[in-house]
Amino acid sequence: MALKDPQKLLDRTAAANDLVKGIGLTSAIALVMGNMIGSGIFIVSADISRLVGSPALLILTWIVTGFMVVGGALAYGELAVMMPRAGGQYIYLREALGPLWGFLYGWTLFLVIQTGTIAAVGMAFGKFLGILVPCVSPSHWLLYFIHVPLIHAGPVRLGNIDVGLNTQNAVAILVVIFLTGVNILGVKTGAVVQIVLTAAKAILLLSLIALGIIFGRNLRAIASNFGANFWHDSGWGVLHTVQIGSGDSIATVGTIAILALAQVGPMFSSDAWNNVTFASGEVKNPQRNLPMALAIGSAAVIALYILTNFAYLTVLPLGGVPNGMTVLNRGIQYASQDRVATAMIQEIFGSMGAKIMAGAILVSCFGAANGMILAGARVYYAMARNGLFFHSAASVHPKYRTPARSLIIQCAWACVLCISGSYAQLLDYIVFAVVMFYILTLLAVFSLRVKRPRASRPYRAVGFPILTGANIILAFYIDAILLRYKPEYTWPGLIIVLLGLPFYFLIARGTVKRKSPERSLNYE
Repeated sequence: MALKDPQKLLDRTAAANDLVKGIGLTSAIALVMGNMIGSGIFIVSADISRLVGSPALLILTWIVTGFMVVGGALAYGELAVMMPRAGGQYIYLREALGPLWGFLYGWTLFLVIQTGTIAAVGMAFGKFLGILVPCVSPSHWLLYFIHVPLIHAGPVRLGNIDVGLNTQNAVAILVVIFLTGVNILGVKTGAVVQIVLTAAKAILLLSLIALGIIFGRNLRAIASNFGANFWHDSGWGVLHTVQIGSGDSIATVGTIAILALAQVGPMFSSDAWNNVTFASGEVKNPQRNLPMALAIGSAAVIALYILTNFAYLTVLPLGGVPNGMTVLNRGIQYASQDRVATAMIQEIFGSMGAKIMAGAILVSCFGAANGMILAGARVYYAMARNGLFFHSAASVHPKYRTPARSLIIQCAWACVLCISGSYAQLLDYIVFAVVMFYILTLLAVFSLRVKRPRASRPYRAVGFPILTGANIILAFYIDAILLRYKPEYTWPGLIIVLLGLPFYFLIARGTVKRKSPERSLNYE
């Protein structure tokens, strides 16, 4: 029977989810922004600069990322108001393209994308805490298990990691466990924590921008990066040298291709903007708040990221030498341990800069981890209700009305990744998969326009079909370029996705026999 009244649909959805609608517009925006702003913006500009070798291309790289993120947010908003249910992107792929694609997304999210990022952010917290508390260190072992030697698999290098518990990953584990506990206590509790931490992170980034552009202006850096030098090596006919894979093969590519290759860092730093859709079932007035949160939150963070990179260029020269004796000699390209933000603050405040920046990044990491923990568990909860995840994850806490068991399962796997030391290598592999599922989700907008033309759409994707189509073409080009020139990143990511196929068919067979507790809704 067709369901034409959107309010009845929302009521039925709320009953099916059995979760509390405790996320308002402010909390939803905070979830978008807080999940996006982690440690990446403070680090990845060094790697981008080494690759592109141009101030203009550094900025343009972030603009390309911004185009994809904001364009995607505008399109995802349409799907979010059609299906305001826990699970978000998993639900969209399942409803538009079939349950297999929804499962593969959820599989990859649990195995690597969400839990690996949670582990990485937790480890970044421990790493920067070590600057303030020296006993927190990867070399201070509490339990040492084994060293996994380096393994060459074609263009991919695996292993060369130490497995065990040290003071750094112990801190990471404690952060993950603590924030999991906070989110078990109620979505409103998690949302309040997210608002406070996101506000703090936004203030920190604005302060960083103001310090760089207004107070920390360096004449040497400005002369090196701006004016005619700003466009250095940025012409369309300029060829750039890139290393193919982890071997010694070298290739030359044009400016468009180098911008695509440079997306690995910015995409990692901007990922998780879609996490608010995972908690759609708990968002108040989702038809209004979800599209607004996606658009406002993603656009605000991208603007902050672009301005932050202008701040870097105002204080530090882009070019540098690996063994430079001073911060200015190393430049952005060779900032110590790629900590560009720390190098900028050190140039302004001297030796105290590292500690100031470490404190700021601790707040940023804590907020990012909280948002990802809150959102990710909702996907596994939705999968479990469809019979495609651990059955126990389909339940909610009888008192706090949160997917407590799903949160605990997510916490356990993230902690395993912290101890294994493999999270960093896993994160190298996710960008290809993230972009692939981004393409599929944008295709879902087209698919549902055809399959369900009469479905209620209180919000329609801005710029559809031109903007949405342009984002699909751009994302496809980026994945193709990464597949060609960065096989060490792409093939492992693709293999992780494909490993989900046998599990899906095994699980789906059992699900059919016992009948899934939740089925697709008719949205027309």
